[in-house]
Amino acid sequence: MVFVASSSCVRSSSIAATTRCSSSSSSSSSLTFRRSHHHQERHLHHHQRRLKRTRTKKPKECRALFTGIVQGTATVTSFTPIQGGLFARLTLTFPNDGENQRPLEKLTIGASIAVNGTCLTVVEFDEEKSTASFDMISETLRATNLGELRVDDVVNYERSTKFGEEIGGHVVSGHVHTTAEIYAEKEETENNREVKFRLRDREIVKYILPKGFVAVDGCSLTVGEVDEKEGTFNVWLIPETIRATAFRVKSVGNSVNIEIESSTRAIVDTIERYMERKEKEKTG
Repeated sequence: MVFVASSSCVRSSSIAATTRCSSSSSSSSSLTFRRSHHHQERHLHHHQRRLKRTRTKKPKECRALFTGIVQGTATVTSFTPIQGGLFARLTLTFPNDGENQRPLEKLTIGASIAVNGTCLTVVEFDEEKSTASFDMISETLRATNLGELRVDDVVNYERSTKFGEEIGGHVVSGHVHTTAEIYAEKEETENNREVKFRLRDREIVKYILPKGFVAVDGCSLTVGEVDEKEGTFNVWLIPETIRATAFRVKSVGNSVNIEIESSTRAIVDTIERYMERKEKEKTG
């Protein structure tokens, strides 16, 4: 950038020339300093505005939060093992009457749906046919009952919710901790069915408390009685739960997914660590 000297510096003599050069150099330096300082201020203000916009940006929506209130059941259309069963693709058909019930409305690739309480990612869907497909890795097939699914089986589903919406059951992550077997059923009255479960991993029973919450195949249920020695517990199902979920087709011998309530687990683990530390202090 060219800076122009002031008229007072224009003289014909050499002394004036020297004075002009000195004055021009001083003026140029002053202007350069002011411009540099102004540029730094502009850069700082721009950075501060950008940082402010970044800090006030709205947080992203939760990608996988469920309520334990099953929205309905879907039917297994296909179950395709891949690479010798180390991987599988599951395709479900959802109920769709075109008006009141449109379970895949506003669905996107990458969305999360709990299938039998297991959080799965949508990899393909057809809203008109009301179908959606999910890929499952070997750990999912091993740790849940999804590896046992066959064509025409019925499963529970729940679309992921968002913060601010009603939590009708309890907060469910879709991360299954173990499975359990239905080992007994008893229909005491027409509107009261008792179901008893035996945990595959019995040490999990310490996190299941009477009158506490547990997610069974994604359904938020209140625990009845617990037998810690046998690793069993029971629940009572109301008619609406039986009608709206896959419990209507479940029977003795069937496997269900179990997710324990997160805050209960945190409390139990914290108390155990505290008691262990106190015991060490006594003996140490």
